[in-house]
Amino acid sequence: MASTSSMSLDTATIISTALEGILYGFSVLMFIGTMWSMTYKRSMRDVNRPVAAAAVLLLVLSTHIVLGIIRAEYGFVTYQGVPAVYFADASQETFVIKNSIYVVQTLLGDAVAIYRCYIVWQAAWVIILPSLLWCGVAVTGALSVYGDSQTSSTGIISATVNMECMGAFCGLTLAANLSSSGLLAYRIWKIERNVSSSRTSKVMTTSIMRVIMDSAILYTIALLATVAGSLCSGSGPFVLIDTLTPIISITFYMVIIRIAIGQNSHTQILTVRGGITSETERGSSSQYSMKPLQVHVSRSMHTDSTRVYGTWNQSRPPTGKESLDCDAFSG
Repeated sequence: MASTSSMSLDTATIISTALEGILYGFSVLMFIGTMWSMTYKRSMRDVNRPVAAAAVLLLVLSTHIVLGIIRAEYGFVTYQGVPAVYFADASQETFVIKNSIYVVQTLLGDAVAIYRCYIVWQAAWVIILPSLLWCGVAVTGALSVYGDSQTSSTGIISATVNMECMGAFCGLTLAANLSSSGLLAYRIWKIERNVSSSRTSKVMTTSIMRVIMDSAILYTIALLATVAGSLCSGSGPFVLIDTLTPIISITFYMVIIRIAIGQNSHTQILTVRGGITSETERGSSSQYSMKPLQVHVSRSMHTDSTRVYGTWNQSRPPTGKESLDCDAFSG
């Protein structure tokens, strides 16, 4: 039973809607940056369509905040009664739809993480455990939504079943996220060891692994807070669950944008170095052109077609070793 000092549901609604609105603004800006990084100077056939489709779906599902605003407006303005009573009714259609959107978005985010893990490993057996955990997330999420739709006016089902289902849902989501991210980071670290002779490749692999771990840590902290809140009484979990919706989108977009920025920075370094070399050659040519001498300049250009980490590897010839393609992350 909740204590008298716990946060009331109407207060929790105001806080959750405000926080979700702020995070939703960040997710929209990051979606724009994601689309730009995936399509800039690329033809449509070069775009990773599954990743692009996931980005669009996450943006659409992030409109979860619209239902929050509708519920807040109805509970504080239209509803004839105590607002806390309205927000405590989990059988409301808008609440059930909100919960359904959150479950679908969580499943989509976890599925993308498992997809990335499979693309990098290129082995189906690696994703068996994350896939089983994902199935558990789907089952507990469906039970939670069904329990909300069947909640009676007394709220007994919501108190005894739905919170337990939501806690199990968040716990399984946390396990699936940690397992897929851990396997992904281990694979990238293993590839880094195999290409350690190339400084460029080592820098890119370290950057990718850092991006993956940063996004996993952000999502893990949010999930841990939600799981801890669901184990306690009160309305805190409702605030945390509403903020998880834009956080899922932000962690997804963050990986794509940061890897794209890292690729562009590396390309600019190579371009600057090439420009310095060209300027030196032009200076030498102009110096010799003033003298009555005939100069024969031979220029040799070597193009390495081995693609490592989404950039052209100019440090070593193809060796047949395993490599990592950034298209699995950045599209």
